[in-house]
Amino acid sequence: MQELKKPCPPRPGATTPTAAGTIPALTAEVGRIAQDKIGHIQRITAQTKMLALNALIEAARAGEQGRGFSVVAQEVRAIGTSIETLARELETQLSARIGELQRATDAVSDDAQGERLTDLALNAVELIDRNLYERTCDVRWWATDPSVVTCASRPEAAAAAYAATRLGVILSAYTVYLDIWLCGRDGTVLANGRPDRYPTLRGRSVADAPWFRAAVTQRSADAYVAGEVRAEPDLEGARVATYAAPIREEAGATCGVLAIHFDWEPQARAIVQGVRIAAEDRARTRVLLVDAGRRVLAASDGRGALTEILAFDPGPRASGAVRDPAGTVTAFHRTPGYETYRGLGWYGVIVQGKG
Repeated sequence: MQELKKPCPPRPGATTPTAAGTIPALTAEVGRIAQDKIGHIQRITAQTKMLALNALIEAARAGEQGRGFSVVAQEVRAIGTSIETLARELETQLSARIGELQRATDAVSDDAQGERLTDLALNAVELIDRNLYERTCDVRWWATDPSVVTCASRPEAAAAAYAATRLGVILSAYTVYLDIWLCGRDGTVLANGRPDRYPTLRGRSVADAPWFRAAVTQRSADAYVAGEVRAEPDLEGARVATYAAPIREEAGATCGVLAIHFDWEPQARAIVQGVRIAAEDRARTRVLLVDAGRRVLAASDGRGALTEILAFDPGPRASGAVRDPAGTVTAFHRTPGYETYRGLGWYGVIVQGKG
């Protein structure tokens, strides 16, 4: 698999897609013109040699009187032969040089394609990073809400009912979440923001959930846990990204965990389908978000979410582009993180088949 060069972000003066497309076309046009003109020279030379041959024949018929004309005809034939040899050498040398130029321009075009797609891959992963950074802010903020702290500290029926109402108000203003769960120190769900939609959650234990186990042990007052995208059975199998933060009493002791379930599928779909791919390239292009294990999290064609593993191997590289023998380019960029959100090692990936 051939690696394509990938300076990112684009350098000032870098080859533009328009230039990358124009140079190969101009190279091909130069080759066509050269072949056409050389062919024309060869045809004229052939005519010249034929005329010289006819002149020699006529000079021979004229005998002594045609001897001088015979010398001229022989010189014309010699010139024709020289021009024919020159044209043949020119054709050979031009063909070689134009071939080299074509290969060089193809490489420039390939590199420009790799640069452009890598930039688009970065754009996709940066958009989701910024979105998920806001989720980390939300969960830390809401974990300090007095109704949440009160319910986690003293999980009485009235406190749970009030907390559920408060969480419902939050959900009505933040439509990117499927639900919010307020969990006790032991992992019992004490309240959720949409009890009408998910009525069986209260009283259920999530103590074994990785996000709960990680969040409940956090020591920092500003800590949070970012979970991987998964299908959540308790939310009707919806794909979610769960963000959790410890709930602390005034004295600082952890009394529970607040978990917010980001409605992954529609938000991620909007990002991968919103990347600006040229109309003529859309049918042969996939825009994807993948996790650190190259598992597809979202795809512009709607295929493979949480089931497909991409074959490309970025190794230690944060970004780059590779071309396989069939001409398919895979461009990628690892998450750079955003603000205090470091990301989970995800990648933006663009896979584009040969045009």
